Amino acid sequence: MILKSYELKKSTLNLKKFFLFYGKNEGLKNEAFNILIKDRNKISSYEEKEILDNENNFIENILSKSLFETEKFIIIKRATDKILRIIENLKEKNLEDTTIILNSESLEKKSKLRSFFEKNKTLVCVPFYPENHQTLSKLAYNFLRKKKISISSSNINLIVNKCSGDRETLINELQKIELFSKNGKQINSDNISKLINLSENHNISELIDNCLAQNKRKIISILNENNFSNEDCIMIVRSFIIKSKKLLALTKVFETNKNIDLTISSAKPPIFWKEKEITKQQISKWSSKNIKQLIYSLSETELQIKKNMNNSINLITDFILLQSSVTTNN
Repeated sequence: MILKSYELKKSTLNLKKFFLFYGKNEGLKNEAFNILIKDRNKISSYEEKEILDNENNFIENILSKSLFETEKFIIIKRATDKILRIIENLKEKNLEDTTIILNSESLEKKSKLRSFFEKNKTLVCVPFYPENHQTLSKLAYNFLRKKKISISSSNINLIVNKCSGDRETLINELQKIELFSKNGKQINSDNISKLINLSENHNISELIDNCLAQNKRKIISILNENNFSNEDCIMIVRSFIIKSKKLLALTKVFETNKNIDLTISSAKPPIFWKEKEITKQQISKWSSKNIKQLIYSLSETELQIKKNMNNSINLITDFILLQSSVTTNN
């Protein structure tokens, strides 16, 4: 059964035990997760690979009962078609006190996992597609109106354009503006530019692009010229993940058509002409297999940064320098 994200209510949880979330809109996904996991005391999280490597242990943990647990709530990250057989097995066991959410990236229409969830009325499949400018603008308008903050349409567009279609990034930037306005300071274009770090983001974007293109000399130059803060490190790794996911989609197309110019020209959304050359370099450097591993490593690095904020600059610098020199196209 297919549901839109806005149709996903807490009451759905009482009726369904298996959910599939797929797509690249991480901000909207997080909102949906919060709906389902609210008031849950214990949530178990697994990587798909972790389950596949220890299938028997995973199933035993699912089926075992505990005097201290009235229900089990499980999230499976980076789910693919490989997990389908295990899900089919668990579904046949009619689990009453267990809810399982599979979190996937983009799944093609021919995906067996996606088809299984879409066609079965006892399962819930929720796509999370990238949001367009109009949707994010409406979200920004509603947020600012609720907070009674007055900002011009041009400045709202400035904020939305900066967020690259990411709802989570937009909310973070709007919250910065909210805090700034509470001090009674005037909201204008100059203040907004400083608040949302537009100039710093340009350097961050350039840093990530050159890392994906493995231009090590340029990477070192950017690192030496900029004094990134501990807070910037989170922004760097989140931007890195977003750009890596876009590159993953391009590498998959290139591996099918073997034509880099066709891959660039057919990209959606279109690639700006100034970015075409470095994007070609990136596609030629990475295979889809290795870009998937990069995304996984980025998630792990983000976790380490959050746990060790005082050492975040060293962590992200070491990670970037390592990725700039590894073999990635096999």
